[in-house]
Amino acid sequence: MEKVFISQNEEQTAMIASQLSELTQVGDVWALHGTLGMGKSVFARAFIQNLTDAEEVPSPTFTLVQMYSAPSFEIYHYDLYRLEKPSEIFELGVEETFYNGVCLVEWPEKMENLAPRNMWNVTFEQVENGRKITVLASDENKVQRLQKWLNTK
Repeated sequence: MEKVFISQNEEQTAMIASQLSELTQVGDVWALHGTLGMGKSVFARAFIQNLTDAEEVPSPTFTLVQMYSAPSFEIYHYDLYRLEKPSEIFELGVEETFYNGVCLVEWPEKMENLAPRNMWNVTFEQVENGRKITVLASDENKVQRLQKWLNTK
């Protein structure tokens, strides 16, 4: 199942992310796809800030991962842009975080075939009137959560 949003500015992207963060659960991996400047970091920042008391949410471009504490779980924000080979993700401890926390992963294609199969896939694309943000739920549990969330909006 997929849901498409059109965002005309950063504020709308942040609002979409904040709303979607409300349906996340432990074990969710949010794969953020898109080229530079499409809004992945804006989305991640708003998602994290909606669930935590973090005032600053810097991009983990150089640290590769940042951790934040939400009331019920830890949130891990990965930026894999600088990875040279997929196996380097294991040096970041992803095996545990993918199952015991909530993860936002920018540049998930860097994981290649090591990426979890049941991720939320969020794709950011340039369109004439802003950004097209497509959210794809990949398994039955996520489809049900997304449908229930859409029915309340």
